[in-house]
Amino acid sequence: MLGAGAVDAALITNPVNVTYLTGFTGDSSYLVVLPARVILVSDGRFVVQLAEECPGLETHIRPPSQSITEAASAVLGRIGLRTVLLESGHMTVADYELLRSKTTLDWKPVAGRVEQMRMIKDDAEVAEIRHAIRIAEKAFTMFRAMLRPDDREKDMADAMEMFVRKAGGSGCAFPPIVAVGERAALPHAPPTERSLEDEDLVLVDWGATGRLYKSDLTRVLLTHPQAMASRRPGSTTTLADVHRVVLDAQQQAIALLRPGVKALEVDAQAREFIAAAGFGDHFNHGLGHGFGLQIHEAPFLKPGHDIVLKAGMVVTVEPGIYIEGWAGIRIEDDVLITADGHEVLTSVPRDIEASVLNF
Repeated sequence: MLGAGAVDAALITNPVNVTYLTGFTGDSSYLVVLPARVILVSDGRFVVQLAEECPGLETHIRPPSQSITEAASAVLGRIGLRTVLLESGHMTVADYELLRSKTTLDWKPVAGRVEQMRMIKDDAEVAEIRHAIRIAEKAFTMFRAMLRPDDREKDMADAMEMFVRKAGGSGCAFPPIVAVGERAALPHAPPTERSLEDEDLVLVDWGATGRLYKSDLTRVLLTHPQAMASRRPGSTTTLADVHRVVLDAQQQAIALLRPGVKALEVDAQAREFIAAAGFGDHFNHGLGHGFGLQIHEAPFLKPGHDIVLKAGMVVTVEPGIYIEGWAGIRIEDDVLITADGHEVLTSVPRDIEASVLNF
């Protein structure tokens, strides 16, 4: 992580990166990384937790009178370093100025060093992601079975939180998106008092957090069989037509996933297919993203992102078509890049016939 001879140490301040490198799940702690030594700078609240989660890890426990930034400065000053890497993507300007005032070190701000490491998941990380997916899928089964016509978006979002916990998760990976009818055309619609009654569909975007790692899925449910034939105002286009385009675009993109392919090429495949079907102006976000300890991590499947995919990356593939005033369709699955291709990790049915609710 330090690079050959580039710096003497690194100061890791992003709590997610601290967790990734140590397994410690608390907060308000920095990690000093040396070539042959690591020191976790924390406080008295976490002494027992550190012993449980990170036995054998060297720690420096600061007193209540000292800030975390001051404590890290003191630790670095005692070691006798010259050049230290700093996570520029996380530290505030105020904390950076404090570090500079407390030390005579040569600081080297660098963005994304640990995040690059996190892109490739090892077998243990993939196992945790699989577990988070199973939790999310179990929660969705319970969620779907309990839906009733008078359920409101907020009721449903709250229920998903409960079902994820009942299924064994520590919580949702992010606030669930539950959008009915024309509100499904808002990719990140906040929940309202709008109910399922008299609407044709509901879009559900949800995920679970297991012990640490997350999952992320989206499905659209139809409230009655005739909804498949529901037409866009002023057009012959039906919900079934749009669903077919989104699903075909997703499957074509997934088929491209393998080591050596650029992320932007996968995005382009789905984007061009949707555009050729006449919906290019209605796909307004990237095709997908990596996830793990956070719900949005590199790599990102989007235009301009020319990173080359590698085995061990786990990404979402989630094309969508959003037509204001009518409906939105998004289908999202989680996919592992393998040594010889890919593996779709999610198994909730995608076809439109399986999406019809039976109230």
